[in-house]
Amino acid sequence: MVDDDRLIDEALTGNSAAFGDLVRKYQDRLYNTIAHVTGSPEDARDVVQDAFVQAFVKLETFQRTSAFYTWLYRIAFNAAISRKRRQKPTLSVERQREQAGEEPVDGRAGPGERLEQQELATQVHTALAKLSEEHRVVIVLREIDGHDYDAIAEILELPLGTVRSRLHRARLQLRDELKQVLQLDHP
Repeated sequence: MVDDDRLIDEALTGNSAAFGDLVRKYQDRLYNTIAHVTGSPEDARDVVQDAFVQAFVKLETFQRTSAFYTWLYRIAFNAAISRKRRQKPTLSVERQREQAGEEPVDGRAGPGERLEQQELATQVHTALAKLSEEHRVVIVLREIDGHDYDAIAEILELPLGTVRSRLHRARLQLRDELKQVLQLDHP
């Protein structure tokens, strides 16, 4: 694995290929996170592209007190939030289903199982879209991207207690939204 600090140093000396290596290293991971946050593959592509451009332009301001991807995620999340504020607040059911259709499906599953998986993915996307921005972001970072609480706090520049609180509320809201779909019997 190539060291981020070395790539950053090379990029700062004018080696654009080194920054390209950073882009390749983090673009898929960043796109997946932002796609879940925005709920739109098109918006996610635009946000990720903008984030990398901003990161390149501001690379000399990166103080290295956190990991490069944490700094990059922070830029992307800010760009995603700004973009969401400029757009309409809700998506149509058809658009949500269209977006859910881009979820990877297990190739070993039969047609009936794939249909059930797609329907479940649609329900999860719909439920995620109903969460507030602050709750959706923390649940995506924790449950989908697998970040620990400290990393989420650093990425979002929030106190650890706030992250825990938002995550707890987000899980409760998501569970309530999915209760009928998943046929959960417990409160």
